[in-house]
Amino acid sequence: MLKQFSQGAFLLIAYSYSGSGWSRSDIDAGSKFQGGVSCTLEVHQTLLFLKKAYGDSMHKVLHVGPDTCSVVSRLLKEEDTEAWGVEPYDLDDVDDQCKALVRKGLVRAADIKFPLPYRAKSFSLVIVSDALDYLSPRYLNRTLPELSRVSSEGLVIFTGFPVPQRARAAGIPKFGRPAKMRSSSWWIRYFVQTSLEENESATKKFEQAAAKRSYKPGCQVFHLKSYR
Repeated sequence: MLKQFSQGAFLLIAYSYSGSGWSRSDIDAGSKFQGGVSCTLEVHQTLLFLKKAYGDSMHKVLHVGPDTCSVVSRLLKEEDTEAWGVEPYDLDDVDDQCKALVRKGLVRAADIKFPLPYRAKSFSLVIVSDALDYLSPRYLNRTLPELSRVSSEGLVIFTGFPVPQRARAAGIPKFGRPAKMRSSSWWIRYFVQTSLEENESATKKFEQAAAKRSYKPGCQVFHLKSYR
């Protein structure tokens, strides 16, 4: 029997950037995505809360999304944490630090509509941001099982909030196609249909840690269990 989700069970979060410790260049770099909101930037801002929610499961992490080099670099600074990244679009215009991560084999470009180049359960946790919003349900049916396949202890998905049609039309499509900003109810129905269950324990711990910092939602965040 599929686990039934309640819409309110998921925490939809964001971080106010003041006092975050991030530089202006980091924030400017994160503002390049549709609607001016970067969920990859949100990953940076919520790492503390992810650590509270996942504990030792943060020891071997794969990030999938644009600007993955910045996330991998940040994770590698954490104690007892190994990190890898998949850039879904391209790595043509990157800095020297990112090029070094590519040379070391820690970051690679890959089309996430196709099987990922990793063995099953290669990573304890997979974090995805600014990537699934650009996929149709047809490709989501391929990509989400792959993301779950390579994770052993959980999958965290950061997606954008729906925006009004007028604002969406005014936005500049990135990577040659517009983002598909779906509602939380759409995602929850989709997770149920694909037999992905909510990680209730991680959701609760994440919510408790985030509540102490007075979050204002900027991205939707879903905590899912890996397939067994």
